[in-house]
Amino acid sequence: MSFAKTPYGESEFLKSLREEAAKEESYAPIVAPDTAQLLVTMIEAQKPRRILEIGTAIGYSAILMASHAPCAKIITIERYQKAADRAIDNIFAVNMAERISVVAGEAAEVLMWLDGTFDFVFLDAAKGQYIEFLPRITQLLRPGGMLFSDNVLFRGMTEDDSLVVRRKITIVERLRSYIEKITACEEYTTCLVPVGDGAAISVRR
Repeated sequence: MSFAKTPYGESEFLKSLREEAAKEESYAPIVAPDTAQLLVTMIEAQKPRRILEIGTAIGYSAILMASHAPCAKIITIERYQKAADRAIDNIFAVNMAERISVVAGEAAEVLMWLDGTFDFVFLDAAKGQYIEFLPRITQLLRPGGMLFSDNVLFRGMTEDDSLVVRRKITIVERLRSYIEKITACEEYTTCLVPVGDGAAISVRR
């Protein structure tokens, strides 16, 4: 069940991006409305000053986070150049280019050359790679920082074998391994939230 049709604080510009993303001919995967509401809540609770996003798409969630963390700088990684270019256009359109930096490239490679620490990480990239990203994310996330992992239920497939689509078996197995690891890891306190397509909220100890 989805309660939030429009996330709190969604501007008219962000609403237009959501409508654009929903069109079949220009489909772009952006965060679901109720997940966006949870994301906004966590951002306002954490008050991060340095945010890392893995999976930019067209820039919706980066702009949303920046809107609710006015002192934050955001680095967001997008593997597809076309999507990265669209995100950059959208970020310039809302005058946030000084606060949001889009890096085009494979996340596994980009993560290795990032330096410093982050207060908040929003993970919304290739689901089968979450478990591969986790060790480096842990190095980059400060103690007390939050990791927000989206789509961990993967349309219910990680919980219910009867829903698993054959071509998605590898991704489902990797996501299950990620959930098992992040919930059992001594470096994190984690809660799984059945909002949207499922989110894992993890605080680094």
